[in-house]
Amino acid sequence: MAISGTAPGLTEVIGGQPRALLLRNGELERFEAQHGIGIFQVFDQLFGRGPAPQVRHVRDLVALGLVGAGMSDRMADDLISAQPPSENLHLRAVAQRLLGVTFIPAVLDAPRKKRGAGSPKGESDQPTPTTAPATESATLSGQSPA
Repeated sequence: MAISGTAPGLTEVIGGQPRALLLRNGELERFEAQHGIGIFQVFDQLFGRGPAPQVRHVRDLVALGLVGAGMSDRMADDLISAQPPSENLHLRAVAQRLLGVTFIPAVLDAPRKKRGAGSPKGESDQPTPTTAPATESATLSGQSPA
C-alpha cells in the first residue's frame, strides 16, 4: 500500500508554478529537531496566538512541505532560497494553510464559501451593526448619545 497518496496535501503557487506540499510526522519532527521549537508553538504563532513566527521557520516549513510531497531537499532549498523577501508574507500564508491542513484535514472536504459572491460592489460580508454609532459632537463632549 502506498502511503504517500493517503495523507492530506495542498497545492500552492510558489515560484510562479503550482507545487504540491505535504507534511507528515517525519517532516514535522525534522523541523522541531532543526529549530529547537515545537511545531504546535509555530502553529500558534502562525494563527496569531503568540509572537509572530520567524521568517526562517516559515521558509523551512514550506520547504519541508515540498520535500514531503516528493521534491528533493536540494530542489526545495533552492526554490525557497530563490524567493525574494517580498514573497515572505505569501510564504507565511502558505505555511499557515499547510499546517492547518496537516492538523485539520477535514478543511479540505468542507465546501468553499465565495466571499461576496453576488453582492453589489462595495457591499461587505460583515453583519449590519445593531446599534448606531455615536455622533461626533456627543463623543467629543463626553456625553453619551441619546
